[in-house]
Amino acid sequence: MVSLLFPLTAKSIYYSRFFSFIILPFNSKYLTMYTKKEKLFNWFNILLSVFQIINTTLFIFFIWRVYMPLSQVKNPFIFPLLLAGVFLFLSAKTMAQLFNGFIFNSYSIFNELVFKKLTYLNYSSFALFIANILLAYVFINSKIIISIALILFLVINIIGWVTVLRNYQNFISSYFFYFILYLCALEIAPLVIMGSFLK
Repeated sequence: MVSLLFPLTAKSIYYSRFFSFIILPFNSKYLTMYTKKEKLFNWFNILLSVFQIINTTLFIFFIWRVYMPLSQVKNPFIFPLLLAGVFLFLSAKTMAQLFNGFIFNSYSIFNELVFKKLTYLNYSSFALFIANILLAYVFINSKIIISIALILFLVINIIGWVTVLRNYQNFISSYFFYFILYLCALEIAPLVIMGSFLK
């Protein structure tokens, strides 16, 4: 519940921006308004990213609790380790993507790409937040809730990916080979590594 303070703070400080953000999957107004004029690292994004990291970690912890032996779940250091792991994973991935912008002399475009992807990732964390509440207080250790939350999380992020690819198809077609390398090295490989680690 502490994580809820972060979007509430974002809502109180950036009221109109927050409501544009909330209707994101149904209206691209938020991306149109803030992609160009806003920097990636601003307080609104930071607050929602902290919310996302906490809820992603908690959701992974609930998955861990359902599928792992009880002796490992009771380890008091599991949640802090998962929290540190998720934070480092997302930070390293974001920095690597921005570093690609310097390499290809396209920092502004990569900055926009990362901004849009991070926006959808932050939005999908609200689905995980609701799932976390249900898994903690209502449907404890429910595999159905975990499955539904994972599907919602993936659907929201797939919508984000389709939006990004559609908006930057000319840029991608110009650097198609490099885009495939980027996709494999910085999108697919980190998820495979993280999934293998958690498994």
